[in-house]
Amino acid sequence: MSSGPREIRQPGAYQFTFGPYAEPIARVARGETVVIHTIDAFADKLTSEDQAPSSVLGPYLNPQTGPIHIEGAKPGDTLVVKIEAIEATRDWAVSCLVPFFGGLTSTRFTATLQAPLEERVWLYKRQPNGNYAWRDRWEIPWAPFFGTIGTAPHIEAISSLSPGDHGGNMDVPDVTAGNTLYLPVHHPGALFYTGDAHAAQGQGELCGVALEIAARGTFTFDVIEGQAIQWPRIESPSEIMVVGSARPMEDAARIAYSELIYWMEADYGFDRLDAYQLHSQAGGLYVGNMVDTTYSLVAKCPKRYLPRAPAQGGKTPTSPPARI
Repeated sequence: MSSGPREIRQPGAYQFTFGPYAEPIARVARGETVVIHTIDAFADKLTSEDQAPSSVLGPYLNPQTGPIHIEGAKPGDTLVVKIEAIEATRDWAVSCLVPFFGGLTSTRFTATLQAPLEERVWLYKRQPNGNYAWRDRWEIPWAPFFGTIGTAPHIEAISSLSPGDHGGNMDVPDVTAGNTLYLPVHHPGALFYTGDAHAAQGQGELCGVALEIAARGTFTFDVIEGQAIQWPRIESPSEIMVVGSARPMEDAARIAYSELIYWMEADYGFDRLDAYQLHSQAGGLYVGNMVDTTYSLVAKCPKRYLPRAPAQGGKTPTSPPARI
């Protein structure tokens, strides 16, 4: 007899894209709670400060566990992902500088004539209090989340380094235990993926690499039928949020705020311009990542400003029609 939730591990090669073409590794029922195991962004290959990342890392990063088929999910539905818990499965985390990657260096998409920054690796050790320390210099509080999480896009397979309207590599710290994530469904079963767990990360993920860990996440899945959303949404006990991903960064902010206002209009009875005014005075906005192929920003509304419970019984609202 099972003593806890079913555990899901990748049975073969990990996935490096979000797409509809791989066979599901597991099928999960609506309402079921499962434990999903993930390896770190470097496939657990970067283990020493003496290593040069370019010498051990291959062409692909951010291995994903998945796809996982969620029973009953259909195109046009919303996948509900409650993150129950996140646990590290080792006692250390790693960060590094990767050539031509990061927020303050020349990159493929922000090209200059500069040479790459010096490669360097930082290994952080987990402390008895659960925090992570680099040598005796500083200690970072334990604040875990999944940097990469999402569903299969409609047609294309998208790199697990890229965020978008499917979710993907958003690197948003609010994708954490106790919060609920809402994702678009484009295929039967939704085809859910996750990976790239972080022990912690500063806003923006400045050098491009957080405190990377191997982890196990406990998730409960559900489906809201017949209600499509355009971009990932997050609900915490105190806030509702939308993640927008785009370049330039101001367009990511516009997506996040616009979708949040549509949510408030459709589900909480706000006049659209009243919601626009409210966010001008009380809205929250932060940068999840400023380093990936597109940037991810999170717009927030405190629940104290919401006048009533969602019409759909506290789950998530109807999205406005797709805008061209």
